[in-house]
Amino acid sequence: MSTATQDRPYVHEMVIIHRVFRRESRLLPQVVGRVAAGDVARAKVVAEYYRTYAEGLHHHHTNEDNLLWPKLLARVDLEAELVLRMEAQHEVVADTMERITALLPEWERTAALHLRDQIIAELGRHRDALVEHLGEEEERILPLISEHITVAEWNALGEQAFREMANDSTTKKLISLGAILEEITPAEYAHFMADKPVMVKLIWNLLGKRVYAKQIKLIRG
Repeated sequence: MSTATQDRPYVHEMVIIHRVFRRESRLLPQVVGRVAAGDVARAKVVAEYYRTYAEGLHHHHTNEDNLLWPKLLARVDLEAELVLRMEAQHEVVADTMERITALLPEWERTAALHLRDQIIAELGRHRDALVEHLGEEEERILPLISEHITVAEWNALGEQAFREMANDSTTKKLISLGAILEEITPAEYAHFMADKPVMVKLIWNLLGKRVYAKQIKLIRG
């Protein structure tokens, strides 16, 4: 989250979050592909992993739709077409996730190979659409945000994300934090954790790292 002393939003935070979605969308087809025919117990674990990923991406895009795009459309007339394209790309990505979600219940019940292969194919289409969107957003939209969105407006996205996590278990919160910190650089870590309460940092160091390592082992092997 940007600090109150900054004149412009720390938009690189979005690059850090996007890194999570890029990594997980790349790994998901591999994780699904390792589920053996008939292994319904493993299929349930992987399906839940996908749902957690999809929920996070859905919230991320919904918050942009609600808190960013209307403000940008009101302030950057010459870039209206670009902002509208971002909204349209969100719809395409959401459509790929809906198709995957529709396949999950029967796959969880049977762990059938043909369903597994359909899910893998849909995950490939999902990643293609997502990576295209994330790349254009970082290249074209982040500079507009830096110029036209205030620090307080930018911080509202992070605050909304925290509100959405309020009812999550401590384990789920630590896994979400771990996903963000997995590939973070020292400089990014220093900025990202600067405004976090001491208790959060303590819990992460004492418990969170082990919780996240256990999650990685469960999902990736």
